[in-house]
Amino acid sequence: MSQLTPFHVAIPVHNLEECRLFYRDVLNCEEGRSSDHWVDFNFFGHQLVIHYKEKSLEVEAINEVDGKHVPIPHYGVVLPWDTFQVFAKDLKQKNIQFIIEPYVRFEGLVGEQATMFFKDPSGNSLEFKAFRDMNQLFAK
Repeated sequence: MSQLTPFHVAIPVHNLEECRLFYRDVLNCEEGRSSDHWVDFNFFGHQLVIHYKEKSLEVEAINEVDGKHVPIPHYGVVLPWDTFQVFAKDLKQKNIQFIIEPYVRFEGLVGEQATMFFKDPSGNSLEFKAFRDMNQLFAK
């Protein structure tokens, strides 16, 4: 596998200022360039851009995983195990409303991972996860 490089993702938000504060002050992402229609963020070493778009009435799809309703689409980052634990605790202290509370999947098995889901103020679904052993990220 070649060296990991940052991804770039651009997402729609219907309230640019509210989402700017969420990504900057709640998720602690450093703000980069911006205009009156978009804002760049350092999203855990990756480039996330929020773009203003009128609110959509589209219904979000879900997929059943472990008996939980996982929102589709969603995006996020795989964090180191200890970083995930600290981040989850910080989000709880900031009273984030979780779609799926932080929990551990496949405990004691290949691919053991912690995961959590929540939404930004525009309804974009985020998943953060961590693998007990990062070498098992793509394990079968």
